[in-house]
Amino acid sequence: MPKTQQKVVIWKLIGRGAGVIFGAIIAAYGLESVLIPNQVSDGGVTGLSIVGSQLFGFPLGLLIALLNIPFVFLGYKQIGKSFALYSVLGIATLAISTSLMHHVPTIIHGDTLLITVVGGIILGFGMGLALRNGGALDGIDMLAVLLSRRMPFGTSDLILFLNVFVFAIVSTVFGLQGAFLSAIAYYIATKVISIVEEGLSGSKMYKIITSEPEDMVETIRDRLGRSSTYNIVQGAYSSEQFKEITCIINRLEDSKMKEIILEIDPSAFVAVYEVAEVRGGNFSKRNIH
Repeated sequence: MPKTQQKVVIWKLIGRGAGVIFGAIIAAYGLESVLIPNQVSDGGVTGLSIVGSQLFGFPLGLLIALLNIPFVFLGYKQIGKSFALYSVLGIATLAISTSLMHHVPTIIHGDTLLITVVGGIILGFGMGLALRNGGALDGIDMLAVLLSRRMPFGTSDLILFLNVFVFAIVSTVFGLQGAFLSAIAYYIATKVISIVEEGLSGSKMYKIITSEPEDMVETIRDRLGRSSTYNIVQGAYSSEQFKEITCIINRLEDSKMKEIILEIDPSAFVAVYEVAEVRGGNFSKRNIH
């Protein structure tokens, strides 16, 4: 590998590590300045660590580090070495940061709705930033991935199922209200994680079956600057063949795409899919101005 290319790779790895560290620091600030002082917890291993810290007086950072060890091992075995290394970096930073920030001023008091929303946003942003750079700050997701391969349930279902037990345990320390608020904050955090991972302008894929495929493709190209592809499909009942249009756009173009479809063919059959990531090909827009 040429030296210039090696330098690019090294700086990329350093940048990802910095992203994981920064995300962990943000998550720790959300916990220590908003959630924990107001008797609100997180889900997953961090939530269990908070409960253990409140019950037995152990340092939160120590519990976060210790309880995540078996899950990091699972991540190494199931997902890979680089993911495990970045997760160790993130979890260690989270553990140290919560210890250092233990006495930071609480920025919100009293207003339960504001506490859950702001706390969930800060926590989710930090965790999402770490995940986007290849590391995790909580091990329960790794356990869910492993169980999903051995049980007839999806990963998201298992994460929800595991967290039900976590919040039941949280209720023994923070009460039933605290458990419900913790669940709301966790839900908000998961939504923010998705936005941070995918970006605000995440992609959507449109599949369109229309009687005017040429006009539809040309209008999409002219007004959105997006190219499309054709697939020949056949109706199961009528045996009639159609041109199915496939086009990927970003979310900001969604309303404009719907306007185009309604204008060209109001009776068109349309299916819309969320796209987590787009790579290669010619996804970049053509200049339409």
